[in-house]
Amino acid sequence: MNIKIVCVGKLKEKYFKDAIAEYQKRMSRFAKVEIVQVPDEKAPEKLSPAEMEQVKEVEGERILAKIKDKEYVYVLAIKGKQRASEEFAKEIKDLTTYGHSDLTFVIGGSLGTSPAVNKRADDLFSFGKLTMPHQLMRVVLMEQIYRAFMINTGSPYHK
Repeated sequence: MNIKIVCVGKLKEKYFKDAIAEYQKRMSRFAKVEIVQVPDEKAPEKLSPAEMEQVKEVEGERILAKIKDKEYVYVLAIKGKQRASEEFAKEIKDLTTYGHSDLTFVIGGSLGTSPAVNKRADDLFSFGKLTMPHQLMRVVLMEQIYRAFMINTGSPYHK
């Protein structure tokens, strides 16, 4: 199985890098995990709605350039479907059973993802209505993917 996480912006904080490296190491027995960072679009603090859309479009093009046709794509979005960890684990198991061995997760920039990225998604995935820093969301996503693998192997990690 191949897991790719496409995210906007660079990870700067060492503690986030360390946490992601730890989950990447733990998951290596289940899947090849690749983290792909695309540059965020520089923009002033205050943007008009049209400028916000332009930023999302530019970042969206960068994201889409990193996704192949055969990949099953989850885009993280507040308006996406929420699911329990067990449900997510079952989805991953079912996807791999039915021939989807390349899973891609997209974490957009601070303004979200473009309509084109959302259209490319096979699933919009929500971790709830809370707003989190994008760097922290990477760690949360990695932990949940690892948790899904552990649930699927019957490990007591999930308890």
